[in-house]
Amino acid sequence: MRVIEVSEYGSPAVLQMVTRPQPHPSHDELRIDVAAAGVNFADVMHRRGTYPSGPVPPYVPGFEVAGVVDTAGTGVERFGPGDRVVSYVSGGTRGYAEYALAQPAHTFPVPEGLPLSEAVAVPIQFLTAHNCLFEWGGLTTGDRVLIHAAAGGVGTAAVQLARDAGGEVFGTASTDTKLDQLRALGCDHCINYEETSFVDAINHLTDGEGVALVLDGVGGDVHHNSLKALAPFGRLVAYGVASGEGTPLNPRGLLTKNLQVYGYHYGNALADVPDRVLGPADDILQHLARGNLEAVLDDTIPLEQAAMAHRRLENRSNVGKVVLRP
Repeated sequence: MRVIEVSEYGSPAVLQMVTRPQPHPSHDELRIDVAAAGVNFADVMHRRGTYPSGPVPPYVPGFEVAGVVDTAGTGVERFGPGDRVVSYVSGGTRGYAEYALAQPAHTFPVPEGLPLSEAVAVPIQFLTAHNCLFEWGGLTTGDRVLIHAAAGGVGTAAVQLARDAGGEVFGTASTDTKLDQLRALGCDHCINYEETSFVDAINHLTDGEGVALVLDGVGGDVHHNSLKALAPFGRLVAYGVASGEGTPLNPRGLLTKNLQVYGYHYGNALADVPDRVLGPADDILQHLARGNLEAVLDDTIPLEQAAMAHRRLENRSNVGKVVLRP
């Protein structure tokens, strides 16, 4: 089968098409004939060698796939050949391929009528957005929520979920085109961070009160300044460091405003509290199938052009989800 392999850490050029034998599922695994493989910024960080405890080359990248069950192990009861499914493939080492192995516990049926290219946005994007907003962030009706990188995969999911929960949604993005997309998704206040300080914008839009919740997948200065945008007793959920920059916390700043900062790491949370992480998946898939939610797709790119997909994420040119098609 064809796979994309990272032979060494480096630029997108290290993503090369190679041939490997088809994997054989164990008694408790599924083999999925992959129709769509999700691309995530964590894949980019893995490829660069900057992700903590990331895979060591050579490896096949990718965290999530959607497709049709090809073979089920003898111990698998929930799924069988021909089932349309979407799955988180553990370890981030199996997704960019024509076939992938998956655990039934991390796999979900895709409702009829929902394209597999859209379903693949659920395991990482929609679940990360949902968990950061509700399970970790405690969003309730009427809360003001600031979503950074709101035009990305997690961001577009979070805008919709926060909107439907009755939140007042503030989103940051870098271009007018992205801001227009956010407005169409129901974002109440769209902030171009290339043209204005998002802290100043939040202060102006809230009459200096700030927001109740921030979702930050960027880190660095964005993390530091987001604390300034929080209202007293506000919460910040840090779920990524796309900037590559860490930021020391200032306890004095947290104490004086009674702020709360939470960390969210998908893989580790899945290992520790799988039901909490995966619990919303079936419901989200049903909402997508009914049209209540939209999986915003930026582009579907042939598997052999995986380097192009990574460049789209690195250049911040994508609006929504980037998908590979084997």
